[in-house]
Amino acid sequence: MPKRIKKEYIAPWEKAFDRVLTPLEAFIHRQTTSGILLMLCAVLAILLANGPWKEAYQHVLHLPFTIGVPGFELSKSLHHWINDGLMALFFFVVGLELKREILVGELADFRQALFPIFAAIGGMVVPVIVYMALNPGGAAFDGWGIPMATDIAFALGTLALLGARIPKNLLTFLVALAIIDDLGAVTVIALFYTASLNTMALVLAGGAVILLAALNLGGIRKPLPYVLIGVVLWIAMLKSGVHATLAGVILAFTIPMRPKYDPVRFMEQINSMVSHIRQAYKNEENIIKNDELRARIRALGKGVQLVQAPAQTLERNMHLPVAYLVIPIFALANAGIPVDWASLGSVITHPVSLGIAAGLFFGKLIGITGFAWVAVKMGVAALPDGLNFRHIVGVGFMGGIGFTMSIFIAELGFADDPQNLLMAKTGILVASILAGISGFVWLYFTSEKPAAGEDAPEAFEPY
Repeated sequence: MPKRIKKEYIAPWEKAFDRVLTPLEAFIHRQTTSGILLMLCAVLAILLANGPWKEAYQHVLHLPFTIGVPGFELSKSLHHWINDGLMALFFFVVGLELKREILVGELADFRQALFPIFAAIGGMVVPVIVYMALNPGGAAFDGWGIPMATDIAFALGTLALLGARIPKNLLTFLVALAIIDDLGAVTVIALFYTASLNTMALVLAGGAVILLAALNLGGIRKPLPYVLIGVVLWIAMLKSGVHATLAGVILAFTIPMRPKYDPVRFMEQINSMVSHIRQAYKNEENIIKNDELRARIRALGKGVQLVQAPAQTLERNMHLPVAYLVIPIFALANAGIPVDWASLGSVITHPVSLGIAAGLFFGKLIGITGFAWVAVKMGVAALPDGLNFRHIVGVGFMGGIGFTMSIFIAELGFADDPQNLLMAKTGILVASILAGISGFVWLYFTSEKPAAGEDAPEAFEPY
């Protein structure tokens, strides 16, 4: 019997598209790309805020935008929709990361997690102390939470530029530290940057959370029910006085992390399904005519979905739109700082700017490195394999890159104080630039150069 030729349909333009899209997709998935895009959007925002388009830039950001129907509608400026709406998606991904790391990641083993936990606590506490020392009271005091945050996209992108000079464990350590840092920032936002509370809205939000938990306990794995109730939760949080973006974190923690089938059960089911697919194929080779074959293949696809954890699938699917759309748009809307060169010196030395810059640059370095060193010396935690304290100092510098989350907290802390908000954003940008350059230079010259012919470590993908 002649061997059957395996058929594969290739559309007329498919090969041409592959030649174009394959290198583009590889570029998009590089760890450095999102950091580069974020930096470009920040630079563009500064240019727009200081060029001939500055009035148009501000006008667009303050354009009213309304959704809903008469009698039940939400009307906010475009700037508010970006910060309250789009950023909820960013916090959703942060929540998914937190849940994964706590259950199965670097934070699942408590003993192993102690080292990044101590480093992260130091990286939050010391910057706050530095800021408070320079701004002990008054309206400026409200910015105390700004220097405690690290921007994971910028920090990882800068660290990944070093390639084989650094061990992959250092990237893993930075991810664990930044995720704990995010958890601290989320807690601070919930407890200290909350407006007056609306009891009825909080009750509605509580009801939504109960429904989400019921979906999880009921074994519902399709994302649509969670999304619909998540929208209700977001609206309730928006009206409650608690910042609406926290709805993203709460929603993330209700998404199931356990798959329906374990790999062994899945392989058993696959073997059975393949046998049925072969039998159906013998009856009719044309899948368009063969109802049974199509049904069997659909069942196979459903099994593939059920062997994957819904939370991890969503985290992977949400990474690209958040990293390449949400965060760059946030940077474009919030990094536009008017620069008055004549008074730049007084702006940089303003207590708010100085407190944030010193908190991020010096506070993060001292806090991360110092607390990590104390934890090791006390025998509470151990250095991860392959790392030394020169690596930890480098991460201490990188931790001072506080762009996205720091600006977000600044928008909350100085919502009604545009002067201090300008000072805060200036301090964040100055510290982030200095921290990124210092961390890169430190690790470049203190880390061992890879041997000739040694391959760079595989691309690190935190999502």
